Amino acid sequence: MDVIQRVFGDGNNLDALQMSARAVVLFLMMLVLIRIAGMRSFGRKSSFDTIVVVMFGAVLSRALTGSSPFWPTVAGATVLVVIHRIVATVTTRWRWLERAIKGDHSCLYRDGMLFERDMTFHGISVADLDEATRRRLNAPDHRAAHEIYLESSGELSVIGDDAHASADSELAH
Repeated sequence: MDVIQRVFGDGNNLDALQMSARAVVLFLMMLVLIRIAGMRSFGRKSSFDTIVVVMFGAVLSRALTGSSPFWPTVAGATVLVVIHRIVATVTTRWRWLERAIKGDHSCLYRDGMLFERDMTFHGISVADLDEATRRRLNAPDHRAAHEIYLESSGELSVIGDDAHASADSELAH
């Protein structure tokens, strides 16, 4: 027990070696917890996922610096990951719960019509639509798009006229 105390320290009066030992253990534990959570929690970037990522980092930083007891803090981080995994799994079964927790997309532009009330509500400007169109369609402004959506992740999705035309031709066949 004395060796563990010397290697990992106690409280917030840690030397560089003790903090480094904690960092190695936390890094390995985080790898395991991230595997449990699944990569979607870091790839999708919805508000639901962002909350867990920020809380996860904040909780584990306390274990690293010694401002909270090491093992109880790691236990708390593990609970966060397990709750995230359970909620993510449950929301795949019930669309209404998914919308309540993760949010839903919103159409901001369609066929030459700006939905200004939705744009104002979400804080999206015409310049934001133009930028998204330049990035996604390599076109000068939003008028080159068929539809533009604000996704629950905060990303703007741009559907070009080509996608709309090919979908219409598939329906005709």
